[in-house]
Amino acid sequence: MDMVMKLGTTSSVVIFTKSSCCISHSIVTLIRSFEANPTVYELDRHPNGKQIDKALIELRCQPSVPTIFIGNEFIGGSNEIMSLNVRSKLIQLIIRANSIWV
Repeated sequence: MDMVMKLGTTSSVVIFTKSSCCISHSIVTLIRSFEANPTVYELDRHPNGKQIDKALIELRCQPSVPTIFIGNEFIGGSNEIMSLNVRSKLIQLIIRANSIWV
């Protein structure tokens, strides 16, 4: 789990995905639509992907991807991101994380 938390702080927005996950692709596209440039870790292509996947499940991420960190803070998965977006709070988080400037 320490590895996940460390990777989650490598950038202002970090997204753990799998290349075959359409929901992951949608979340990355949503974040990028705000002109943010997230760091994306594709677990099925990452050398430690299986370990990271296991650690995400230990964080209670079900399913394990997509998992999102914004501003070095664990946000959750797609449900949390979509809920924040519907309430217009996602962009506020991204701005506070200094991932975009307006």
